[in-house]
Amino acid sequence: MNITETTVQDAFKDVMACVATPVSIVTAMPGDGAPCGATVSAFASLSIAPAMVMVSLDRGSRTLEAIRDCGRFGLNVLGADQDDLAMSFATRSGVDKFRGTSWYVDHGVPRIARSSAWIASAVAGLVDGGDHVIVLGQVDAAEAARGEAPLVYHRRSFGTHRPHDMTDGVGVAE
Repeated sequence: MNITETTVQDAFKDVMACVATPVSIVTAMPGDGAPCGATVSAFASLSIAPAMVMVSLDRGSRTLEAIRDCGRFGLNVLGADQDDLAMSFATRSGVDKFRGTSWYVDHGVPRIARSSAWIASAVAGLVDGGDHVIVLGQVDAAEAARGEAPLVYHRRSFGTHRPHDMTDGVGVAE
């Protein structure tokens, strides 16, 4: 990699740190029965009809391997108080990320208890994207479980969203 590529990559990382993103844990249950999961901030709604989502995973991810194996994945959208879970599932170590985490299988995928929202999807396609793979999922189950603030990642730290107070005039169109 040359200096220009490094400079562009560093600048790109700095720009992306300015974008607040939702924090989720993608899960899968491969044939061996051992659940896999990874923290992601790169997921989005793709389509309403049919209901589809997309999520981006590192090419070397064990979770991506599990998704390829079983053809399904879960998306556990974390609440503001779940930053500890986000950190434990963000590691690349071989430790059991589910140890000490309350979860169960729902629609064939691991579902993390107390997530603020949850989606189960069948893999509809895999798209190469540089050092990541974009997994397209056709949603077959979804639930907004709690009405609390989401966990977001912004400027390399966890936080949450707070709606503007409409009485203070901020964000109100004249």
